[in-house]
Amino acid sequence: MKKLLTGLQPSGELTLGSLIGGISGSVKNQDLYDSYIFVPDMHAITVEQDPKLLKERIRKNVALYIACGLDPKKNTFYIQSENLYHANLSWILECNTYIGEASRMTQFKEKSNNKQNVSVGLFTYPILMASDILLYDADVVPTGIDQKQHVELARDLATRFNNKYGETFKLPEPLIPEVGAKIKDLQDPTKKMSKSNPNPKGIIYLLDDEDTLRKKVMSAVTDSEGKVYYDEDNKPGISNLLTIYSSLKGISLKETEEYFKDYNYGDLKKEVADILVEKLTEIQKKYNDLISSSMLDEILDEGARITNEYAKKKYEEVKNKVGLGR
Repeated sequence: MKKLLTGLQPSGELTLGSLIGGISGSVKNQDLYDSYIFVPDMHAITVEQDPKLLKERIRKNVALYIACGLDPKKNTFYIQSENLYHANLSWILECNTYIGEASRMTQFKEKSNNKQNVSVGLFTYPILMASDILLYDADVVPTGIDQKQHVELARDLATRFNNKYGETFKLPEPLIPEVGAKIKDLQDPTKKMSKSNPNPKGIIYLLDDEDTLRKKVMSAVTDSEGKVYYDEDNKPGISNLLTIYSSLKGISLKETEEYFKDYNYGDLKKEVADILVEKLTEIQKKYNDLISSSMLDEILDEGARITNEYAKKKYEEVKNKVGLGR
């Protein structure tokens, strides 16, 4: 079975958009690949973080991903900073990376645009990302079109190293996932639902309680026409509610549209709120059982053991080839 590697950034609270647009794809992949899923906490500190909150989110997000359907028996979960070989290999790869290559990375340009005091870590993190990938001989790395460049850099660095020191690294392939449904902000349905949005009223968080969920859905922006049908350009609010219902119910948009065709907006919102409460209550129950038990630590301890063992062998091979140590 081919090996898949993906990282779960602990940079914010997980949302309904995270579940429908991303996590659901990982749940499907777990039956197709030997999946390695890690928390890139070292990547998170390329921008300023609240240390207490970061530590909290590391555990919280792993627990939520498992509660959403990622099976610890089918996936290896681990935390990046609990494996020292990521940073060690990254340094060797940095010494084999050209300034021009690093400068061309679009993510750095976007994140550093018009900002002062940008860290060196933000500049070099694509090389750490290459280390994350190459350390485990990953066959595939799920990535959006906008981040495909990072996998290409990992391939370039692997090829350069292999040519210079002999066959060492597997060349990873980008796995462009099928685009999950795009969930929009409830207060501004022309924009995607994002955990970084400063207005929480438009965002459904996976840990929102029932009252909060219902209030957010019932106050969702719609339009004045009064007819329920899908038209993303002219009825973004209604279209977003239909997309949410369709995704959670596991039926097509056409079936959803047909089901709601004679509904008024209030009744549509009520049913969307009902399905949301049903699905998220189930996730929250699993999450609460996990976060308050020793099982989460056992899962992460086992992941740390497996990945440290594998990474040590790979790093020792690389270290010897470049002439480090005694």
